[in-house]
Amino acid sequence: MVNSRFKAVDDAVRKTPVAAVPPAGETSGYYGSKVFNREAMRKYLSEATRRKIYETIERGATLDKSVAEHVAAGMKRWAMDLGATHYTHWFQPLTGGTAEKHDSFTDPRGRGAAVENFSGDLLCQQEPDASSFPSGGLRNTFEARGYTAWDPSSPAFVVDDTLVVPTVFISYTGEALDYKTPLLRSVAAVTKATSEVLEYFGIKGADVQSYLGWEQEYFLIDSSLHAQRPDLILSERTLIGHGSSKNQQLEDHYFGAIPARVLEFMKDLEFEAYQLGIPVKTRHNEVAPNQFELAPVYEEVNLAVDHNLLVMSLMKKVAERHGFKAILHEKPFAGVNGSGKHCNWSLGTADGIGLMSPGKTPEDNLRFLTFMANVLKAVYDNNGLLKASIATAANSHRLGANEAPPAIISSFLGKQVSAAFEELLNTKDLVKIGAKKGYSLGISQIPELLVDNTDRNRTSPFAFTGNRFEFRAVGSSANCGAPLSVLNAIVAYQLKQYKKAVDKRIAAGASVQQAVLDETRETFRAAKEIVFDGNGYSDEWKAEAKRRGLDVESSVPAMIDSFTSAQSIKVHKDTKVLTEVELKARNEVRWEEYSKKIEIEARTVSDLAYNHIIPVAARYQSLLLDNVTKLKALYPEKEFKQLASDELEWIKDISRNTSEAKKIADKLDDLCDSLEGSEGRKKAVGYHDRVVPQLEAIRRHLDALEMIVDDQMWPLPKYRELLFIR
Repeated sequence: MVNSRFKAVDDAVRKTPVAAVPPAGETSGYYGSKVFNREAMRKYLSEATRRKIYETIERGATLDKSVAEHVAAGMKRWAMDLGATHYTHWFQPLTGGTAEKHDSFTDPRGRGAAVENFSGDLLCQQEPDASSFPSGGLRNTFEARGYTAWDPSSPAFVVDDTLVVPTVFISYTGEALDYKTPLLRSVAAVTKATSEVLEYFGIKGADVQSYLGWEQEYFLIDSSLHAQRPDLILSERTLIGHGSSKNQQLEDHYFGAIPARVLEFMKDLEFEAYQLGIPVKTRHNEVAPNQFELAPVYEEVNLAVDHNLLVMSLMKKVAERHGFKAILHEKPFAGVNGSGKHCNWSLGTADGIGLMSPGKTPEDNLRFLTFMANVLKAVYDNNGLLKASIATAANSHRLGANEAPPAIISSFLGKQVSAAFEELLNTKDLVKIGAKKGYSLGISQIPELLVDNTDRNRTSPFAFTGNRFEFRAVGSSANCGAPLSVLNAIVAYQLKQYKKAVDKRIAAGASVQQAVLDETRETFRAAKEIVFDGNGYSDEWKAEAKRRGLDVESSVPAMIDSFTSAQSIKVHKDTKVLTEVELKARNEVRWEEYSKKIEIEARTVSDLAYNHIIPVAARYQSLLLDNVTKLKALYPEKEFKQLASDELEWIKDISRNTSEAKKIADKLDDLCDSLEGSEGRKKAVGYHDRVVPQLEAIRRHLDALEMIVDDQMWPLPKYRELLFIR
């Protein structure tokens, strides 16, 4: 008998629409073709207008309204030539996703006539309803006014028939209601602080940039199977499901041959991404079955964040065309690895000086150690805040689970960099850092291998990997602008403190080089407890981290407290990234989000127990009882007991598990109802302490029933079906 679930998959595959086919020729022929980039500007803007817009993009100069009028006219003409009929301000509210409201270019003029209109005012500013987005109390329900404002540093683009303009989103009273605003503020803060420190090294007026290279992990499952899982539809993860006998234990999926259907999806996704100027570079199978990764070339952090959000949206749209659902939840399946979004972060100058890269001279190495020491000090002083920036209900399933970084922030440096810092602590001279070493495999046709000056530690949440720090703890569904805003802010704050200390030494008579050397030494000495190169999963490290004064909190609602700690308020206020009011509002938003997500999971699993699992288990139990009754009628008592012993145990197991599952389902509904009267932190803590343990408890009973009930009767696709693409 063919399982109907597999038939549904086969039917879905046969009905999958044909994907868009990239044109013949090189990718460069259509790369950025839907972006209002410099090539488009040269065609649609005058030279004078281009100079003004370049100055705004490169130097942050304020764009004059009259210039905006010319830009809007050229942008409209360009977009309409690509078939656009509408425009939208595209922003990043505190929901974690993106938002857009489409307006037509068409402007009726009476007597049946119309013109296409897109003015400088419409480009620069619009007014969406701010009361309908999370604000943490910054907006009352009856206070609707909010504003989106054009971000010229992130180019406009066309998707389908719509001109998309990246924007910030602020309240009527000026507070940030989005993730882009604090990110841009943090970029300005770290740029200024970094350029001022660079003057000690003879680099004046440097155009400093913070860079990001994200690695987006995701799952693909068949659309038809997804449609049969209410938990995946409503909560984006499987709340029940017994593990498959084969999952990732053979380690055969990681970097394996990409399945044909998936490869077609990837090619289609890349085509869409390239048209939008997203520099995707790497694609491969990840560790878990049906798990994959996409990674781009590094970009300026603001643009990189916009591109990541755009890719997440494209993934879902393109997946539908191929009969898939793209799953970005951090832990959609129990028992296999979850998904993260490693954020590779660094600082550098526009003319190519990497501040996270060792140099060729002792002076260059001093610059490298200076910025490294300050980053480490920033992370050490604010490790709880950095952890809070990635703490969510979904990401809590990954952190500390022996598959992802532990829920304790530390930094791996590697032997050579650690040795350089140890030398710095024990000498008053400049430090030399060894170059890459080569070694031969002794095979004539294999060239000499060059080994990096640091290895990689997969258990480190914030690992140095040669010319950047890899923030591995960020969740796959997150807006990476949130943790990057925090990272930029804490580094900017620390660099400002460092500069004050160096200037004080210089004022006391030290040379610039000696002052920098001495203060760098003391900065690292004060931060060295954050450095840990060992196994972050071990119980010994948890105890050691606590002794070092690191934040070891594992409750998400409690982690969020760090956003409004005295240290966080001081850092954000000093760098002008977020005000105390904005920080408190974000806490309220995140507590509310945590509560809502756990409530959805609780009510969904309760529904699954009542309406899907228990009725089916009861029907199967009835079949077993009927069979036992017939056996009892046929055989003597002694022989009957021998023949029916297993079935009697199954019947008892079904009764025990359905009874316990019903009790917990009742309790979950009652707990959710009782927490309705609570708010903010108290409510989030209630969901964490009282509801989450019950979610784990009911799953054990429902998963046990899955292993007893007839496979053909089981109402949900199982892991063995979900995790292996056909």
